[in-house]
Amino acid sequence: MSRQVDVAIIGAGTAGLNAFGQVKQVTSNVVLINDGPYGTTCARVGCMPSKVLIEVAKTFSRREHFFDFGIKGSENLTLDRKQVMQYMRGQRDWFVARVMDGVNQIGEKNIKGRARFVEPQVLEVNGERIQAEKIIIATGSRPIVPPEWHQFGDKVITTDDFFELDELPDSIAVIGLGAIGCELGQALARLGVKVVGVEMLSNVAGLSDPKVNKVAIEELAKSFDVWVETAAQLSETADGKIKVETNDERSITVDKVLASLGRRPNIDNMGLEVFNLDLSNGFKDLVNPHTMQLGDLPLFIAGDVGSLKPILHEVADEGTIAGYNAVQNPVQGFKRRVPLRIAFTDPQVVIVGASFAELAEQDIITGERSFVVQGRTKVMARNHGLLRVYADRQSGRLLGSEMMIPDGEYIGHFLAMAIENEMTVRDVMVTPFYHPTVLEGLDNALNAIAAQLEGGNQGPALKTMNQ
Repeated sequence: MSRQVDVAIIGAGTAGLNAFGQVKQVTSNVVLINDGPYGTTCARVGCMPSKVLIEVAKTFSRREHFFDFGIKGSENLTLDRKQVMQYMRGQRDWFVARVMDGVNQIGEKNIKGRARFVEPQVLEVNGERIQAEKIIIATGSRPIVPPEWHQFGDKVITTDDFFELDELPDSIAVIGLGAIGCELGQALARLGVKVVGVEMLSNVAGLSDPKVNKVAIEELAKSFDVWVETAAQLSETADGKIKVETNDERSITVDKVLASLGRRPNIDNMGLEVFNLDLSNGFKDLVNPHTMQLGDLPLFIAGDVGSLKPILHEVADEGTIAGYNAVQNPVQGFKRRVPLRIAFTDPQVVIVGASFAELAEQDIITGERSFVVQGRTKVMARNHGLLRVYADRQSGRLLGSEMMIPDGEYIGHFLAMAIENEMTVRDVMVTPFYHPTVLEGLDNALNAIAAQLEGGNQGPALKTMNQ
């Protein structure tokens, strides 16, 4: 049995669903093939359940300020760990259900099964052969777990497992302090779990600015032990716990280990050898990020499987671009959005535009603002963190920023818009910064840049009447 289609999409996550929505605007002769759970990584085991847990943890941690505020009785507040997980899953299931509303409307074009290439434009699924003019691979990714850790069974978990725990463990080691490791490590510590975080690199949450990174480590260390620039080795103790030892001779015994070591693309056993490609580094170095096409093949890559930018809005864009180009000839290149990454720690880590590491220090001017003395955050009893903004030394054009500050997500978006529109420091300074707001901290950082650009002859941060 066989059929012919214009486009076959493999994978029904965020990228695949966006690709399907784009393709069906042009042709109804399309199929969506999915092997594994529906509901998107973001909704099931990523963005949404983690943010629910973070919100619960943040709310519970606010009790530490109640006495100072004159609110009595906070010492009597307790936490039902089982209820925390039940609440989180209930919210998670709501988000998954919203995704499934769309999936269920696809109908017979949605094929449940594993796709395998038998020829460059022919797939085999459930014994059926599907010949497609164009194929989009959007099969997602899975957490990395070192093979030697499999012996510890369910004592070593990933984000794919964590949200199914009936109850929070008493202790946990988070191995890998990228965004999700930092987020969950801090949240769990605030929920009463004994946490240690271990990171091989010197930086956490993807930060590259040494000043911001130092502040980030200090802030995270207020909640849990942070061990950086060291690797972890695991062994099982006689009482069934896990001993975590580092190469700088530190150790701790915990109930669980959360492996937060990044993700690996799902490209195994797909028959990709028919393309004779070197996939030792996956698709990352092979796919055109502006067209999502793989070379000149009738093949497009979208989402986490491409390992380009595993962030929801980027993944959705990739699906849309791939879907658009799968039904176009010739393909169209699209400019990608200003980079924006956020870790929902408290304070939040935000990297927008060019990171510190991507810029030549001699070519930029940096403005910074400590949020320890920032008015609005002081009012909120959340006065922590540091903002650093980078501008071109010659033109004053905004290039990027790294920060760990309260509500940094909003300043991150504000700066992304400014960078996208190639605005200078002065262009942004003429907009109002209301008092007292968190955004006033950005105004302070911009003023610091302007002072370096213009010396002591700074005029008002306003346009003149003839502009």
